Amino acid sequence: MILIGAITGLLLGLLLGGRVGSLVNVRLQFALLILLALVVRFGTQAALAAEIAYMEALRAPLLAVAFGVLTVALWLNRRHPGLSLVALGVAANGIAILANGGFMPVYLPALAAAGLGPADLQPVFQVALPPPLDLGFLLRAGPLGDIIAIRLPFLVDVVSLGDVLISIGLGWFIFSTLLRGDPAADPGGVSLWRGRAVPVPTPVPGTAFDRPMVVGGGMGPGLPMSPAPQAVAGASPAARRSRVREHPYVRLALDARFSAFWLGQTLSMFGDRLHQVALGVMVLSVTDSVLATALVFLTAMLPNLVVGPIAGTFVDRWDQKRVMVLSDVIRAALVFTIPVAASVDIALIYPLVFVITAVSLFFRPAKAAVIPRIVHRDDLLAANSATWTGETMADILGYPLAGLLVGVLGSQLELAFWADGATYLVSALLIASITIPPAVRMTSERAAGALRTFASEMKDGWRVLSGQPELFQNTIVSTFAQLSIGATIALVAVFARDALEGGIEGWELRFAALETAIGVGNLAGGVAVGLIGARFGKGRMVVAGFLLMGISTIVLGLTGNVLVALVAAVVIGIGNLVYVIPSQTLFAQLTPEGYMGRVVAFRSTLVFSAMMGAMAVAGVAAEIFPVGAVIAAAGGITVASAVAAWLLPHVRDA
Repeated sequence: MILIGAITGLLLGLLLGGRVGSLVNVRLQFALLILLALVVRFGTQAALAAEIAYMEALRAPLLAVAFGVLTVALWLNRRHPGLSLVALGVAANGIAILANGGFMPVYLPALAAAGLGPADLQPVFQVALPPPLDLGFLLRAGPLGDIIAIRLPFLVDVVSLGDVLISIGLGWFIFSTLLRGDPAADPGGVSLWRGRAVPVPTPVPGTAFDRPMVVGGGMGPGLPMSPAPQAVAGASPAARRSRVREHPYVRLALDARFSAFWLGQTLSMFGDRLHQVALGVMVLSVTDSVLATALVFLTAMLPNLVVGPIAGTFVDRWDQKRVMVLSDVIRAALVFTIPVAASVDIALIYPLVFVITAVSLFFRPAKAAVIPRIVHRDDLLAANSATWTGETMADILGYPLAGLLVGVLGSQLELAFWADGATYLVSALLIASITIPPAVRMTSERAAGALRTFASEMKDGWRVLSGQPELFQNTIVSTFAQLSIGATIALVAVFARDALEGGIEGWELRFAALETAIGVGNLAGGVAVGLIGARFGKGRMVVAGFLLMGISTIVLGLTGNVLVALVAAVVIGIGNLVYVIPSQTLFAQLTPEGYMGRVVAFRSTLVFSAMMGAMAVAGVAAEIFPVGAVIAAAGGITVASAVAAWLLPHVRDA
């Protein structure tokens, strides 16, 4: 897998006009130490395979020195994009190997899932890790061992989280070095270690318009369109390489700070999708209750209403890098605790899920405020687009991978939560590895002052919102139209198990596939609106989006065919973006300057309250009526909302 990452980075860099000479001539600090550590690492393994005398006794100390020196040396070279991730991967593998006396632990169920057996282990360097997920598994650093099964036509293997990090980081390093050469200084002349203070704008919650954060997962779209790449065909290699390097996405990829930040966030979002699928499967499997499953998603969404409106106000007054690092560490600890809590009493996961999402709501505005301070102003649009793209990748790729892994794990879902917790720690370490220029605070008001002014700010938000008929009526119609989103979030796992053909067998994969399909629809809808949305009135697009989403939700609820359900889920995602983007644009255009945060916060409060009510009602109703009928009924409310929107001139003609 590591070789695949390296080859991918090499081919991509060469394809875009990179030079092999840049890779050959790259300057690394402590390069000799890195080389010696690699020689010791692989030389030890070769000597053990050759059964050289005394090597068995020296196995652990030699490997400890090799992994320790390699980790430190790579970490000190983190100004090179990707090497901080490689260092973390090396450290993770080293911990797993040293915890097992110099052997890499291989999880037997993962080995079987890859179509391999104990006979395929390398006895010189690998040791079998039995199935029980007990204290012994943790003491042997099982979560850092080879636990990820890969079964592809060209690759059958079991790899570790460390291998994944090394593969991604090494590919990124090779790609960036081919295009950029040696980064003697950070892009744009801003030191990687120091930076001047810049003003911090108040985070605007409207970037995640009308889509809630669930179980620490991604927030909604709002498609920032990136600049079109410049034409490179027909140019000389030097000119082509220069033009490629000038593209905002490439500049960001070559920026060690942003690449570390983006890689950590994207990995943690993949972990969130795994966590979300595992959580739904675990609650439904343990309780066999529709209501209990719906309530876990309701609990995960509740902080959007309780904490969301004030989180940004506090974060604007705190050190945002510290907020992000602490948020990641706290979320990791909480996610690690979920399996333990579930083994004691499944009811204990509800407060844990609430707190995880609440902490995430502090991370998100801190992240939004930090991005403008680690990228150039000209690259800000591309940076926001890259962040959105990472979330979309997590939706489209993360859910199916999560479904496959959860299917492999079976009853041993603890690994899913440990993997998610590990991604949070990776994110925390990567954020800690970069220096973010300090912020000049716009106000000296502290948390107590924020609490005192919150009520008056909300009143101002209501006054502005209610005084603009286009915004107010859009909000009221959206509140009813999105009841189907709440019902679908609450019931999709149960629907995949009880309503779709195929029965109990493999329902986890169907659950993940439905979530993936919605993500694909979001991407398609966002791109479509960006390409042709300007040809249509925003109000009519809002009506069309409601209608698309409502009809497809009805179809989803009434079908038992997996293919039809997946198509309906894609259309739901498309409809969501068709009304979200023009609605977001209307609010940006019609809200007076300085009121955007408060107006959107009030709108979010109304919409989220309705969605949470729909989740609770849907959970109760699905205990009495077929789950598909409940989803279809919610879709009918959305269709009725579309009709109402068409009859309201301030919505239709906006």
